[in-house]
Amino acid sequence: MRRGWVVALVAMAVAAGCGDGGGGSTAPAPSSPVPSAGAGHRLSVTSTAYVDGGTIPRLFTCDGENVSPPLAVAGVPGTTAGLAFLLQDLDAPRGTFTHWLVWDIDPHTTRLTSGRHPKGATEGRNDFGRTGYSGPCPPHGDRPHRYVLTVYATDHDPDLAPDATPADLLQALSGHTLATGSLTGRYGR
Repeated sequence: MRRGWVVALVAMAVAAGCGDGGGGSTAPAPSSPVPSAGAGHRLSVTSTAYVDGGTIPRLFTCDGENVSPPLAVAGVPGTTAGLAFLLQDLDAPRGTFTHWLVWDIDPHTTRLTSGRHPKGATEGRNDFGRTGYSGPCPPHGDRPHRYVLTVYATDHDPDLAPDATPADLLQALSGHTLATGSLTGRYGR
């Protein structure tokens, strides 16, 4: 009987694994950074392209122009030194798959135009092996995947190499996060 449970657990673990059909990260999803003392403030993250929980338009995916959507951030604490973005597919076949990581964004940035690199910011290498934004690209036939863009307000600019991983970014933000906010979109093919 015990062997049956082990086989069932292994089967569930394999079925829950992720990746976007391309060489994604097989590591478990990184945990959120530990907030700084006094944190708990929430940022507002919105897009004129889709509502939270809504469908991401094709334009911003691998099936369209593959450009970042327009974004707006509000509620940034006055003591923020910089912002960081992390866009991840939570439903990828082999684990959480990173589509975009960027840090050292000016804390006064309230809007980003579609397809624009945040001025003065550093973009890391995503799980497609590219620097910058790579849009949603789930395997054909999967149910729509959830893509979560998390924005972090930090009390310092992380000292990271351009090829930093999501785990590197989150470790650098640990204990330095003043506020967070997120925007979730869905996309299927």
